[in-house]
Amino acid sequence: MTTLKSKLQVDLNAAIKERDELRSSTLRLTLAAITTEEVAGKEKRELSDDEVQKVIIREAKKRREAAEAFAQGGRAESAEREKAEGEVLAAYLPQQLGDEELEGIVAQAVQEARAAGAEGPRAMGAVMKIVNPKVAGRAEGGRVAAAVKKLLAG
Repeated sequence: MTTLKSKLQVDLNAAIKERDELRSSTLRLTLAAITTEEVAGKEKRELSDDEVQKVIIREAKKRREAAEAFAQGGRAESAEREKAEGEVLAAYLPQQLGDEELEGIVAQAVQEARAAGAEGPRAMGAVMKIVNPKVAGRAEGGRVAAAVKKLLAG
């Protein structure tokens, strides 16, 4: 069984052989972030696939935010580079939920929270506790929170 980290390593080697600079530099930075996470704390440890996936999600989010910042700053070339790096990382992430799927999961969670006695805007925390495990890695937290607020408000 190959791990996500070993797949990244194999893909990095292939990108280097193909002289794909964008892909190889993106994978190098991601593997460096994974290694940093592994040696953080008191003891070095091997990350599980879920933990590696969280690092990739974090790196992809950094790329999206940087692309937005570059675009707002008038640096289109840098923004395009960041977007391209984000697309490379997206290949290693699970398929993202569509708006309809996300709203369906949130609606079900709202019903569960209301059945447990949570009402109004204060139910946000209870609903998020139900939703987050179901959408882990498949929807960004901001999107989830917006969908929960929308359903709780109306």
